[in-house]
Amino acid sequence: MDFELSDDQVALRDAACALLDGRAAPTQVRAVVDAGGGIDGALWSAMVDQGWTALAVPEDRGGLGLGIVELALLLEEVGGHVAPAPVLQQALALDALVAGNGPADLIDPLVAGEAVGTVAFSPVSVDAVGRVTGRPEPVIHAPSARALVVRTEDELFAVDLEAVDIRPAAEPAMDRTRALGWVRLDATPAVRLGGAEAVERFIDLGAVGHSAELLGASARVLDLAVEYAKERVQFGRPIGSFQAVKHRCADMLVDVEGMRSAVYHAAWTLGAGDLDRSVAASTAKTWCSDASRRVMASGLQVHGGIGFTWEHDLHLFVKRAQLDGVSFGDATWHRDRLGRLLRARVEAGLPLL
Repeated sequence: MDFELSDDQVALRDAACALLDGRAAPTQVRAVVDAGGGIDGALWSAMVDQGWTALAVPEDRGGLGLGIVELALLLEEVGGHVAPAPVLQQALALDALVAGNGPADLIDPLVAGEAVGTVAFSPVSVDAVGRVTGRPEPVIHAPSARALVVRTEDELFAVDLEAVDIRPAAEPAMDRTRALGWVRLDATPAVRLGGAEAVERFIDLGAVGHSAELLGASARVLDLAVEYAKERVQFGRPIGSFQAVKHRCADMLVDVEGMRSAVYHAAWTLGAGDLDRSVAASTAKTWCSDASRRVMASGLQVHGGIGFTWEHDLHLFVKRAQLDGVSFGDATWHRDRLGRLLRARVEAGLPLL
């Protein structure tokens, strides 16, 4: 079995990296942060021009018809550049809308990049006529979004925020590369997109997507730490020559490579419709949420005092990873989910592996 990326996948990843190197360099990201966070319009337009919004959308709905692995590769680069753009939220909203035969007047603008879609993880309630009520967690990119996908415990719904005149203000947040907003739904009209299977896919894809962003951010922090350890001199020697620093960097590498294996495997199972896709998705989110915290902590330790300053870029990745780590279920939530999934398998007389 070939576990390597295909030539086309490598080319896609390299093209994404080149675009982000040019349009989401640290100085450009900092300009968005200093302006209060949100979406970099020029960067988003470039992504739309490259077809990022249509990447995983079927061709018969105006998309490119690529898969979840390709989406994960893009999101890894987005995380590695802390790019201020709603690539993940747009992909999750579109996946739910397209699979649920949502209204074309929501899908088409999202595919074309003319409107922004976003998603909420915490469940809301629904009444007998399909109106949703609740205040989910602060929603990423909600202040700019038109379409919002929300879930109950066993149903998935889409809300046209523009039609119901709900556009939340941006809230103060630790991660200033993205705007957050409280969306208050009060018997708000919504379109049903599916039942329990749709909710399961929604959770799986959200877990894999956030894990891919965590992978990208963690890999970049590892690179920053190694570069700094080579350059910073103490006692007449680069600090990377000291055993304690070597061990920190080695542990970071083990965590990052474990994250990469978990993310790529989970993306493949989800794209292939594998029976283990939910187990793989929750495993990836559990591992990546925990591993990214260790990588960020080690990155700060290697950098020492400079790593804690506003002038250094490290804090952008630390804060981004904090939000991604708790989005779409933190490690504890996904461990509980794994327990339920594996218990059901045991009770059915099926092997765990």
